[in-house]
Amino acid sequence: MARMTAVNPKEILLENILLFMEDQKFGKELSARIVGGEKKLENLIAAGKIDADKRNGSANGKWFCNAAQVLRHCRNMRK
Repeated sequence: MARMTAVNPKEILLENILLFMEDQKFGKELSARIVGGEKKLENLIAAGKIDADKRNGSANGKWFCNAAQVLRHCRNMRK
């Protein structure tokens, strides 16, 4: 007899959102606000947990971070 597992609609919704956001990018400022600060964002990038790049390659160009990875490391905003 096959064992049935409960389907959690919240988990499915979250997974769908993250799958959609895989191809999206956030700027450095927005990414830092989501994860809880610029230093934390820089630590996550250095640890390889968030992919970030500069599209035009210049030294002071705008950073772009993988949106799904940023959302996976979102700070707790519950009160």
